[in-house]
Formats: sequence, C-alpha cells, structure tokens
Amino acid sequence: MAAISRVFGGFRTLMAKAATAEAVTVAGAAGKEGKGVFKVFTVSQPLASFAGESQLTRGTAVKKVWEYVKLHNLQNPANKREIHCDAKLKTIFDGKDKVGITEVMKLLSPHFPKSV
Repeated sequence: MAAISRVFGGFRTLMAKAATAEAVTVAGAAGKEGKGVFKVFTVSQPLASFAGESQLTRGTAVKKVWEYVKLHNLQNPANKREIHCDAKLKTIFDGKDKVGITEVMKLLSPHFPKSV
C-alpha cells in the first residue's frame, strides 16, 4: 500500500508543477503583443460595424464572418466552397453577390491598415 501512495503522491507533485508552469506561460503570453495573424489592428468602419468591435485580429475577423455565414445559412448547399452574400456581407465584400472561400481573406485585407 505504501508503494501505491508513493506513486500517486509523485503524480500529484508532477501535476502541481505542470499547473504552475502553464499559469506562468499564459500570464507571459498575455503581456506580449501579437504578431502576424495574431496582431490586433484597428479595422475599417464597415468591418467594425459588421463585427461589433473596432479592433480585431485577422483570424478573429475570419471567424466572425464564418459565424455569421453559418448562423444565417448563407453557404451554397450545392457547392460548400461558395457563400451567398446578403446585404450585411456585401458591405465588407465589395458588393459581391457570391464569394468563394479562397476569396474571403483577400476581400477582408483592405479593411486592415497597411504596416509601415
């Protein structure tokens, strides 16, 4: 019985160390500025009104578009790689009626400021 308690006691020690290391990693990442896709930008007015936020990452903007598409069932059932744009999506997609999946990021790009 003593051997079992030594094994599980060691396991608890390892898990406690892992939990504190994870907390340190998360706290350290919160203080850093995002880079690349995770960099936060002040976006254009049409995208800000669509997303409900004035500052977004590129990844978050794409997520918000997909959430909206899924919520309003705007994906073409015959061709899942195509999105039918309603009036709200047309404001951010240059007035296009249909948008392909590969075009989404290209059409969102002008809504983010260029880096100097």
